[in-house]
Amino acid sequence: MRKDRSARALALWAGPFLLIVCVALLAGVRAPVQGQGQAAPKYKFDPDWPKPLPNKWKLGGVTGLAVDNDDNVWVLNRPNDLTSIELEAELNPPIADCCVHPPAMIHFDKQGNVIGSFDAPQGHGMDVDSKGFVYIGQNTVRRYDPKTGKIVAEVPHVPETPDGQPFVAPTLPHRVPGQGSAGPVAGFITVPAAGGGGRGGRGNQADAAAQQAAFRRKYPPTTPMIVGGIEEIRIDEPANEIYMADNYLGGRVMVFSLDTFAFKRGWGAYGHKLSEITTDDADRAYTPGGPLPKEFRGHLTLNFSDDGLVYAADRNANRIHVTDKQGNFKKEFKLAEYTGVGGSTGGVAFSPDKSQRFLFISDLTNNHIWFLNRDDGRIAGTLGSMGENGGQFFGLHMIAVDSRGNIYTGEVFAGQRVQRFVPVR
Repeated sequence: MRKDRSARALALWAGPFLLIVCVALLAGVRAPVQGQGQAAPKYKFDPDWPKPLPNKWKLGGVTGLAVDNDDNVWVLNRPNDLTSIELEAELNPPIADCCVHPPAMIHFDKQGNVIGSFDAPQGHGMDVDSKGFVYIGQNTVRRYDPKTGKIVAEVPHVPETPDGQPFVAPTLPHRVPGQGSAGPVAGFITVPAAGGGGRGGRGNQADAAAQQAAFRRKYPPTTPMIVGGIEEIRIDEPANEIYMADNYLGGRVMVFSLDTFAFKRGWGAYGHKLSEITTDDADRAYTPGGPLPKEFRGHLTLNFSDDGLVYAADRNANRIHVTDKQGNFKKEFKLAEYTGVGGSTGGVAFSPDKSQRFLFISDLTNNHIWFLNRDDGRIAGTLGSMGENGGQFFGLHMIAVDSRGNIYTGEVFAGQRVQRFVPVR
């Protein structure tokens, strides 16, 4: 459920805006680097939120973030990101005071205290409904009872994976006490093998291409189920709908009934109907700063505004597509087109004023929150920079806003933390 409510936000957030240069000096928000729009809102880092974690827990990379009706914060993290040196309190006997694997889902109150948790298979993307049920993106979307951590429903998924393996529901990993992984960055950037992959590379590539083509013929873009994995989840309770972005063919916006999980509709880039999405990877090719691809390129996230517009952020193509809730294309915003590797357009949130004048965009690669004018996408300012100090980011991944206008962020890579930024009058 979107938590960008405005009921109590104006008292904290409204008031005349200062000139952008003053914002930059007083709040760490930099002047626009593209165009000229309204002055950006001002925020300051809150060093007192959250409180230290209990039970010697240490967060892994944050892959989901949501605010509930009570302005409490739900954080989905990847415990398996922790390395062995971070898990020495798990050994018997322990050889350090900290730390141990945390549960994957942790619930914080407004003061930053942990008020609940449950373990679950790791995932990507989450939301929570008004009844407190938690929705986690894994290789599909599953609804969890937060009191028991039990799965109570799941969205239909095709019965196999793109690499030809049978579809299997994820389970809690078997963890050896004190034994961690290679860390959160491992696998994000792959280094080509010397000599181009060795003997047999061409044959292996041909086999993989043939397998992929066969899978796409069997499960065309019109497939009314989840294919692949989940990038984002957003709940629209008034309409009894749940939006999700799977990562099939660069990303599809998929809408299901919230109560029955029956498929309702979906679309791709430029509002393409599912039947219009191509399977030609040339239509997803993109070089930073070059022509934009005809289809979504990858890591698609989304959110919808109070006036019924859906903002789909195609991170690997440095852009945001705007449609209505039926998928009719309205406009496109480009952002930091020079950005390579992970792309610039990550999570999408909105300013808490009644008209939601600004988009708040989390940027994994440049490690900013971008403030964009929602009308035209022009940059009003940024918040934050790459670093490990409070108020900086290292792998800025997730973003959420509560009813009072507070911004919450979640990091992967070496960040592996949640932070809060409060409005400055």
